[in-house]
Amino acid sequence: MTIRQKILKAVYPLFAFWSKATGKNVTALSNSAAKPVIPFYTLRDTLNNGNEFDFTCLKGKKALLVNTASDCGFTPQYKDLQKLYEQYNDKVVVIGFPANDFKEQEKGSDEEIGQFCKANFGVTFPLMKKSTVVKSKEQNKVYSWLTHAAQNGWNNKPPSWNFSKYLVNEEGTLVNYFGPTVSPLSDEVLSAIKK
Repeated sequence: MTIRQKILKAVYPLFAFWSKATGKNVTALSNSAAKPVIPFYTLRDTLNNGNEFDFTCLKGKKALLVNTASDCGFTPQYKDLQKLYEQYNDKVVVIGFPANDFKEQEKGSDEEIGQFCKANFGVTFPLMKKSTVVKSKEQNKVYSWLTHAAQNGWNNKPPSWNFSKYLVNEEGTLVNYFGPTVSPLSDEVLSAIKK
């Protein structure tokens, strides 16, 4: 862990409090009716170890998809994501999507990212290959699905920063978007998972 990462980890509680107090990145959106145009389970991506990840393996469970970064004020959320993954693994699969889209806060290679997450936060949930999650020609296909209503049925909201969270239900419907300051262990996220 770099000195910057240690400092960010130490000040994370204050950073999260300030963000909530100012209303920055606290957006929470939900969907109760719209069904996806393109089925979620047709998606595939590549894990950071190079193996293919077929989304059909997620059928019957919720999936929390999170764009992550190792050098961000929200990086300590890795700990809460891991805790969520361990405590609710019968209900939800957490999937991390490392991205260098916000202020270049994820500069490492896939191997470096994996090692950092394991060593500092004990991460065992799936991490995908580093990709682009913001809307662009290079956007990851999963994030294209998450951020285009023409594919997911209702949501056009791209990640506002690192650690934005998208929840897909057991039937493959995108049901929630949570901004970066919404903790993975917040009442909002837990109640959506327990539904």
